[in-house]
Formats: sequence, structure tokens, C-alpha cells
Amino acid sequence: MGGLTAGATGLCATARIVATPEGLPVLEGEGPLALRRTRAKGPWHRVTVIGAMSAPLGGDRIALEAEAREGARLAVDSAAATIALPGRGGERAHYDVRLTVGEGAELRWLPEQLISAHGSDLRMRTRIDLAAGARLVFREEQVLGRHGEAPGTLASRLTVYRAGRPLLDQELSYGPGAPGGWDGGAVLGGHRAAGQLLVVDPEFTDRPAEPRMLGEHAVLTPLAGPAHLVTALAPDARLLRRTLDEALAAALRDMPTAQRNTSYRLSVR
Repeated sequence: MGGLTAGATGLCATARIVATPEGLPVLEGEGPLALRRTRAKGPWHRVTVIGAMSAPLGGDRIALEAEAREGARLAVDSAAATIALPGRGGERAHYDVRLTVGEGAELRWLPEQLISAHGSDLRMRTRIDLAAGARLVFREEQVLGRHGEAPGTLASRLTVYRAGRPLLDQELSYGPGAPGGWDGGAVLGGHRAAGQLLVVDPEFTDRPAEPRMLGEHAVLTPLAGPAHLVTALAPDARLLRRTLDEALAAALRDMPTAQRNTSYRLSVR
């Protein structure tokens, strides 16, 4: 990991988490990303990301890496929303997330929302590498603009690999400079909060989920692998969170009782 540095228009910082069944041998916060070990139940290790300063600002390059090694159970959340803000000179900010989940390990990635403030320009990239026997719950929520303001520019790419093979690769763009129609009926339809919930589990190999609507503005889509993706829209962050929580509960109703009770509760406190 490189140390915290300040460039001409922003800072560069990387934070790292490594979990094993025995503990957290690596817990290194840096710059705007402070990491805190927080209370969890049973075999889980829980880490909360705390914003130590305003970020990402235009020109910043920040990264967060988390690895759940073989057999580990790691839950990562955040203390507050992340707000993308404009920086001097109109530079683009970059925020990279890299997640690795080993054989028999489980990761719950449940941060608060990313808010794209007016005038900001953020490129966010998330890559997830899963072993064949890994389990994952991954939530991503994006809010376009603070209350009463227009959104900034946000480009987000999520790529997921399982056992070295592509499972999901998608890219979304919103705000000024995004391809035309991003705010039209075929994409957001006037909504200002968008989110998704990805659930990966070897159990789905024999019990794949059925595609279905989950309310008026959410859909469950099975992937070509033991996984399904819930995509949702809402007028605001509160309703988006409610929609995704309800979607997760609905998605788990088809799973065996033992699995449902032990693997995917959203809280490990």
C-alpha cells in the first residue's frame, strides 16, 4: 500500500482490511478513510468505515481494499453517507473498491449511500473476486444530488468474478455529460435514488431464484451463476433502503430455513 500523498489538485489514499477466521490482521485506514473494529456476534468480524475528512473531492484518488480469507466472515458498513464534492479546477475524483472473498468465506458489504453533490465529478470502480465457495451480500446505493439540488456527474462500474469467470459487469452514468436519456423513462424515470443488491451463494446452483418484479420499481434478476441481482429505484434514499431491505427478505424466503437464519441478516451486531 502506498502512503498518503497530496497531488496538485487532490490527495491519494488507500485503506485496507484483511479478515481471517481468527481476527483482523490488517486494519489500515488512511486519509479520509478511517477504519474501526466494531461489535459483532458469533464468528463475524465487523468493520465500520468513518469519514475522517470530506472526500472524495475533485482530484482525489482514494481506494478501499477488503479481503475475507478462507473461512472468514467479514461485515463492512459505514458510519455515514459518502458525499462526492466538487474540487478546485473541476478535476474528476476517483474512488476504487476492491473486494476479495476466499473459499468458504463470507462478506457482507453494506455501506451507506453515495451522494453525488451538484458540481462534483466522480468515477467509481468496484471489482469483486470470489472463490467458487464464497458467499457475498453486496449493497450499492446512489443518491443524485442533495435535497433540492441537481446531481453531479457520476460514472460507476461494477465487475464481479467468481472462480476466475465473469459473473457481472455493468456500468452506469448519471448527471451532466452522461449519455442522453439517463434521466428519461427508460432509465431513472425522474427518480433520484438508485441501488442494487447482489447476493451470491453456492446454494443457488440447485435452487436458482425466479425473475420477478418486487414492487413497482424493483426487479430481481437471476444471473448466470449462483447469484441474483436486485435493482431498484426510489424518489429518495429512505425509500430506496426500504425497497432493498424488503427485496432481500423476499429473495431469501425461497432458501432453506437454516441458511436463511444464519447467512444473510443485514445486521451482525
